[in-house]
Amino acid sequence: MFKKIALLLGLMTSMFFSLSAQAVDATDPYALVDQAAKQTFARLKADQAQVKSNPDHLRVIIREELLPYVDNRFAAYKVLGNQIKETTPAQRDAFVAAFTEYMVSSYADALAHFDKQTVKVEPGKAPGTSNITAVNVSVKEAGKPDIFLEFKLRKNNKTGEWKAFDMVAEGISLLSAKQSELGGLIRQNGIDAVIKQLNEHNAKPLVLKK
Repeated sequence: MFKKIALLLGLMTSMFFSLSAQAVDATDPYALVDQAAKQTFARLKADQAQVKSNPDHLRVIIREELLPYVDNRFAAYKVLGNQIKETTPAQRDAFVAAFTEYMVSSYADALAHFDKQTVKVEPGKAPGTSNITAVNVSVKEAGKPDIFLEFKLRKNNKTGEWKAFDMVAEGISLLSAKQSELGGLIRQNGIDAVIKQLNEHNAKPLVLKK
């Protein structure tokens, strides 16, 4: 299950992987996802030599190309949930930084398994007045059943731009899974201990799995 979630997480990453290559209309969540999908495989193919020689190059790409289009602070605060009331501003900033790099490490590890899948963004309706919307995507691979994903995006009311913060795969919200996992650790060990644990995890070099 966790390997499958990691693969699906990699698919999410690839969807937003190379947005800076062209101007992206971040005011339209469907256009944002669609344009990213059209660019991702070309970029992955172009960078394969660098990735194979230095797997941590995936982290560099994600920091430069993915994070500007992911609402990492909103996602981190969602993970903290009600426990955010028990934290100081300094602790919150430290957790956001550690959780963001944890996301980078997770996405980079998942991308190591990315191979021959293709993605198709399903036509969607205008999000209306809500600042939360979902974009449905089907993942296709020859000889295997399609996988259907739902990407959740949040609109910044000040800028009017959308950013991704969660993905639901086969009914499983990755953000909710992280909230359950890390939230329990925070309640048990405290936020400072969890920040330290995340930083230790993030410091480990990325190793491509065969």
